[in-house]
Amino acid sequence: MHVSRLGELLVKNNIITKEQLTKALQEQKEAGGQQRLGSILIKNGLISEPDLTSFLSKQYGFPSINLQEFEVDQAVVKIIPVDIAQKYQIVPVNRSGGTLIIAMCDPSNIFAIDDIKFMTGYNIEVVVASETAIKAAIDKLYDQSASLADVMNDLELDDLEVVGDEEDIDVSSLERATEDAPVVKLVNLILTDAIKKKASDIHIEPYERSFRVRYRIDGILYEVMKPPMKLKNAITSRIKIMAELDIAERRLPQDGRIKIKLGGGKDMDFRVSVLPTLFGEKIVMRLLDKSNLQLDMTKLGYEEEALANFQREIHKPFGMVLVTGPTGSGKTVSLYSALSELNKVSENISTAEDPVEFNFAGINQVQMHEDIGLNFAAALRSFLRQDPDIIMIGEIRDFETAEIGVKAALTGHLVLSTLHTNDAPSTINRLLNMGIEPFLVASAVNLITAQRLARRVCQDCKVVEEIPVKALITAGVPAEEAPSFVCYKGAGCPKCNGTGYKGRVGFYQVMPMLEEIRELILNGANTAEIKRESMRLGIKTMRQSGLTKLKEGVTSFEEVLRVTVADD
Repeated sequence: MHVSRLGELLVKNNIITKEQLTKALQEQKEAGGQQRLGSILIKNGLISEPDLTSFLSKQYGFPSINLQEFEVDQAVVKIIPVDIAQKYQIVPVNRSGGTLIIAMCDPSNIFAIDDIKFMTGYNIEVVVASETAIKAAIDKLYDQSASLADVMNDLELDDLEVVGDEEDIDVSSLERATEDAPVVKLVNLILTDAIKKKASDIHIEPYERSFRVRYRIDGILYEVMKPPMKLKNAITSRIKIMAELDIAERRLPQDGRIKIKLGGGKDMDFRVSVLPTLFGEKIVMRLLDKSNLQLDMTKLGYEEEALANFQREIHKPFGMVLVTGPTGSGKTVSLYSALSELNKVSENISTAEDPVEFNFAGINQVQMHEDIGLNFAAALRSFLRQDPDIIMIGEIRDFETAEIGVKAALTGHLVLSTLHTNDAPSTINRLLNMGIEPFLVASAVNLITAQRLARRVCQDCKVVEEIPVKALITAGVPAEEAPSFVCYKGAGCPKCNGTGYKGRVGFYQVMPMLEEIRELILNGANTAEIKRESMRLGIKTMRQSGLTKLKEGVTSFEEVLRVTVADD
């Protein structure tokens, strides 16, 4: 196939090794063949996108093109349908007589060239462009949907039949309102626009005199629109129908899921949570995109020593590894990364999750159902009768779950779990407060890692930021380093929507259960004492991890102060 031909060429030219190609092809196979080999190699840092484009251009003797600077005639775009453009990741660029010029990210795909030649009747000439540029061009050239503003302007509100806020709900009237074309179009647009903007959550919120939609992008909420109050119930009901929830039930919280198919055979899941508030139902949808799930631990932002500690402890045959932090701090991704590394035919892995966010081949994942008595404790008891090697508990919330988890860790099983605490040392006191004996905590726990997510400075508009030396020292930069400390911020550009930030990176406090810390736990030490001892032993705090990322130019001073607290 053409995919492996690209790999063979890169190996032949000593750009990647055979082992790296085999690993990338395996990753492609695990993703169901939906990811291109080139994008996997770029994601894993084996080659940069400009270098790959330049290599393909030289190898095949085709010129390369910068699509951002090229204006394509709409008549040329119409020659190739959108599904073909997405299938082969190609863009028609120009037409000259009987020749059609197309931009491709993989010119080794002769099947695509032959298919397009046969379908259009044109002779095909190829130019090479980067995959990112081609995806952006397809979105731009084939974007049939209007913008949110356009849809809002087009809404003919007088034609809509929407129920009011009265208690007696006419369900049939609600159902008719949700099928109205403008409502369907608006809801679809809210979902697709969130995907395009790489949002992690969508918030749809009713208030007394307003109704708003916000997206969480890179951890920060941005308001994107204010639909008319008149549409409140129709939009809410439309989403509930899509998530297969009860539209007549407006007094109780509900949870559901929406699955939509995107171009190129890609699926996107939305985890839907509906909460009754004072002025209507608030809906929060979490976007779950498996293709963007980063499971390579070296890419998550762990410092070298912290990553070595974490990997050493998860490869131990028994004990407990805890990941802590607030909601949305990337705990699940850290656990999934650990599980994907441990996922071997020789290991029996069971997980109890609420909810199951992504499904993995080879791992037995169990969805919790509190209403029928299937909670973490019940699932754990059952796991212990299932000949387990590795157990993952979604969250330790109570004494019963903690007790069974600790006993499993002490009887030859590796237990991974999460807790909601502020930092690694305070996790120990949280377990003690739940009722677990100090000697059990000291014996069972192998390692605790606390984490936060901060925004990455956009690399396309990165500029030096002047920070007063006094402010740096107050933040925790050593006094001798502060005068020469260089900070960066994003100036704002089209690629980061003017925010100066693009993507996120983790700050980590990885605390192995060293002998000195075990002694403190057994002697009844408090959180502050454990924190001081861990710092004395060289364990980086969250603030120190953030300052390391700041020094590397990955994040900004503003972000370090936003997500971490100063060390006492």
